[in-house]
Amino acid sequence: MGSLKSRWGVQSGWQLLLIFMVFAITGSASVYLANLLLFYLGIEHSLYADFWWGSTLYWILRILTIFPIYLPLLLIIAWLFGQFGYFWTLEKKLLQRMGFGRIFGRL
Repeated sequence: MGSLKSRWGVQSGWQLLLIFMVFAITGSASVYLANLLLFYLGIEHSLYADFWWGSTLYWILRILTIFPIYLPLLLIIAWLFGQFGYFWTLEKKLLQRMGFGRIFGRL
């Protein structure tokens, strides 16, 4: 546990627990919200089940829907748990590695 704390730059076990809680809540909430959004848009798995590529298309759409919901939700939930600084730094690194640093300028 000590190596994880030093790698992530975390000072205490309590902060590590909060970080794990933020990840867990954000992951579950983003999947739930993406499912609701797809349902309201009329995109359901049963509609695509007849095509040989339908299931694959549905899951690609679902994953592409989860990602844009996850990122802002991560910051909101991190703020609620008092871990905004840690997750803002993490998210900036993630976006820069994905190539969005060039699009949005210097993050």
